[in-house]
Amino acid sequence: MTFIKEFNLLLKARYSLLYISTLEEDRLEYSIRKALELINLKSIYIWDFIDGYSPNLNKTKFAIKNPFQALEFVENFTTDIPTIFILKDFNKFLSDILISRKIKNLFRLLKIQQKTIIILSNEVNIPNELLTYFNIIEFLLPNKKEIYTEVMKLSDSLNKKLDSNFLDLLAHACKGLSIEQIRYILSKSIAKYSLIDEKILDLIFIEKCQIIKRTQILEFQISDIRFSDIAGLENLKKWLIMRKNALNQKAHLYGLTFPRGVLLTGIQGTGKSLTAKSIAYEWNLPLLKLDIGRIFGGVVGESENKLRQMIQLTDALQPCILWIDEIDKAFAENSQTSDSGTTKRVLATFITWLSEKKTNVFIVGTANNFLAMPIELIRKGRFDEIFFLGLPNDIERKKIFQLFLTRFRPKIINTFNFDNFVEKSVGFSGAEIEQAIIEAMYIGFNEKREFNNQDILFTLNQIIPLSIIDTKRIKEIEALALAGRIRLASDL
Repeated sequence: MTFIKEFNLLLKARYSLLYISTLEEDRLEYSIRKALELINLKSIYIWDFIDGYSPNLNKTKFAIKNPFQALEFVENFTTDIPTIFILKDFNKFLSDILISRKIKNLFRLLKIQQKTIIILSNEVNIPNELLTYFNIIEFLLPNKKEIYTEVMKLSDSLNKKLDSNFLDLLAHACKGLSIEQIRYILSKSIAKYSLIDEKILDLIFIEKCQIIKRTQILEFQISDIRFSDIAGLENLKKWLIMRKNALNQKAHLYGLTFPRGVLLTGIQGTGKSLTAKSIAYEWNLPLLKLDIGRIFGGVVGESENKLRQMIQLTDALQPCILWIDEIDKAFAENSQTSDSGTTKRVLATFITWLSEKKTNVFIVGTANNFLAMPIELIRKGRFDEIFFLGLPNDIERKKIFQLFLTRFRPKIINTFNFDNFVEKSVGFSGAEIEQAIIEAMYIGFNEKREFNNQDILFTLNQIIPLSIIDTKRIKEIEALALAGRIRLASDL
């Protein structure tokens, strides 16, 4: 249901207190006025803290810096026609006992009169005691059709005909941006290049990177990691390649939906992060990394607002890959008892989105401690599959040595004895093998010579792998995988 239809439906049903969250105040006001025109309702009053009620009243700037007086005006306003009162940023005052009590008293009055109060805010922040009084409406970023219309308006005003295919590409690229941001980019393109062409796509990319940075939650990542850069994990790679082939229109017509996501769990240093990056490269999709620890804020309701912001932005930037690193640390079962229920509320919202999302966002969750994750997050329906990334076997360790040494010393790759390395690196992860090679390079550099087989064998003997440091936990996780409870990323 579109915003206008939902809004008018709520007015028709006599909902008297509405709460709308958006960063696009002007576009929202326009949409509200357009909605009211459809039902022939023109009585609307707008208040903000600085200007009060203006310019709609005979007494201009009424209730300046006085939110309580703004509500009194609604209470004392007499009319026989339906009237809308828009209060901007009024959520800032809802925790005040005077305002809270006044709204509760007004609620009874508004129900028998044809008055509707709408609170506009850039975040959802309603005290618990008032939650039942408000109906929250989601005002989404512009869809592809709205963006297309906006671009057409500008091209018509410039008397410049744009190719329909390019218009479609441009509208798709602008998804996730507000109307104002789109206007800014189009104007910047005209100012810089004197026209709108393929160069504008670079400006859109830069703007999206800035938006993501400003959230301080998501991070845009550029990846050049291929599947071939990761040794082993053949079962996981086959599974991912099969889904890559189903991302086109033919798969959609066949009845396949966009894949939901995958959870990668296992021992540290076994390639979970590399795999997340490689999916984005191989699928040719943008990669967004979520530091889920940044979701949690100190103010009540802040964590939920940040999560909703993340979801809205990610959905708007579809199709994309969302990489959630160390998801186990955020939602570990033993961390949900001392934060007044914030973790549980965030988890509930998050898993609901995982289950019900219709957007083309592929979730890649990575977790080291699978045993600590809540059961409701790992059950079927949240992710398409859960893969266990264990310690590399002999064949995989040999490939890992070959990959790293080919990268570091391609000209002398034939001088290395890989069979010896494999024998001495039992229980090593890929990250630990890389560190052993780097340590060997330090030895050679400090002795002013090329590093060799003996240096690598020496560092392999010096490094104590995690499989020895934390044997018990690693065996517990491996036991789950071997028992068939988690799918194996490679053959052990």
